[in-house]
Amino acid sequence: MRIGIITSSMDGNRTGIGSYTYNLTRNLLRIDNENEYVLIHRYQTDNPIYREADEIIIPFPRIPLRETIGNNILLPFKLRKYKLDIIHDPSQISPFLFNPSPKKVLTIHDLTPILFPETHGGIHTFLQNNILPRSLKRVDSIIAVSNSTKNDIISYFKIAEARVKVIYNGVDEIFQVLHEDEMEDVKEKYEIKHPFILYVGTLEPRKNIPTLLRAFYLLKKKGIQHRLVIAGGKGWKYKSVYKTVNELNLQKEVIFTGYIPSEDLPKIYNAADLFIYPSLYEGFGLPPLEAMACGTPVITSNTSSLPEVVGDAGILVDPLDVKKIADVMYKVLNNMDVRDRMVKRGLERAKMFSWEKCAEETLGVYESLRV
Repeated sequence: MRIGIITSSMDGNRTGIGSYTYNLTRNLLRIDNENEYVLIHRYQTDNPIYREADEIIIPFPRIPLRETIGNNILLPFKLRKYKLDIIHDPSQISPFLFNPSPKKVLTIHDLTPILFPETHGGIHTFLQNNILPRSLKRVDSIIAVSNSTKNDIISYFKIAEARVKVIYNGVDEIFQVLHEDEMEDVKEKYEIKHPFILYVGTLEPRKNIPTLLRAFYLLKKKGIQHRLVIAGGKGWKYKSVYKTVNELNLQKEVIFTGYIPSEDLPKIYNAADLFIYPSLYEGFGLPPLEAMACGTPVITSNTSSLPEVVGDAGILVDPLDVKKIADVMYKVLNNMDVRDRMVKRGLERAKMFSWEKCAEETLGVYESLRV
C-alpha cells in the first residue's frame, strides 16, 4: 500500500500533536518494510525523517482560516495525482471534506475546543464544531488516543463505538533516568539554582496554571524552599499566568523557561523533585508519562484521560482544589517513603506505553483497510 501521512504538525516546535506525529511516523518507518510511506507537509525542513520516505511539499499559508481552506478544500485535489491508498491525518482537523478516495484515517486527540470553548480561541472552536463532524462522517477509521477521548467522541458526535479504536500514545526512549552529572548543564542554561517543582506544557487556560500558582503560594507559606519551574511556550490567553504571579508576589519564586527543546526535556524532568500537572482536561497527557519515565514523582488531575495514563503510580487530585494540591505537594516533598514508592511505580507504569506499540497498532488499522 502507498500510505500518506500529513506531518505538518511536527515541523515546528513539537508539543503534543507534533510529538505524536513525529514518534508515530518514525516508528512506522522503522517497523514496516512492506508498505510505502509518503510524508505530506507545507515547507522544506532539515528534519532527517523526511529523508527516510517520499516527501510531498504543498505550501499553504499559516493564517488559520486560509490554512484551513487550503487543507480541507485544496489539499485533497492536489493529492489525487499521487495515487495514495490511505491518507492518515494525525492532527484531528482533516482534509476529508471533499475527498471521496482514498481510504481515510483520522486521529482524534481531544475535544477541548468543543467541551471547554472558553479555553480556546474562536477559530479552533469554530473548526471543531463545523469541520470535524463532517470529516468524521467521511473517514474509514477513527483513532482515539485514550478511552476518555473515545467516550467523548461517541457521546458528542453519536459515533458508533465500533468505528473508534483506542491506541495509546507512547513515551520516547529519550525519557529515562539520568545520572545527576548529566543535569547540571540544563540547570545552568535555564538559571535554576534551587531545588524545584516542575510543570511542562503550553501556557493556556486549559492547563490551569493560575490554580497551580495559588497552590504553590500556600506551599511556600509552609516553609518549602523549592522554586516552581514553568516550562512551555506562550499559548492563547497566557497573560493570566503572569498576572497571578504578580498578584501573589511570586516573581522571585517562579522561573519561566519558555519552550524547552526535546534534547533538554529529559534532563529537566530528571532534575525536578516533583512534577505537577493540574490540567482541566487532556485527551492523553504526555508530560506526566514522560516525567514518570524519568523517575520523577507525578501529581496530576483526577479528570479526563489522566487517570488512564498515570494509574496508581502518581497522586490524582481535584484540579480546582488549591489547598489539596498544596497539601499533596508538601507530603511528597517531605516524605521520602512516599517519593520512593511513586518513583518505582512511575517507572513501571511508563513501560506500559511505547511508540513502537502505538505504531504496530496503527499499522493494524491501515491493514484493515487494505482493498
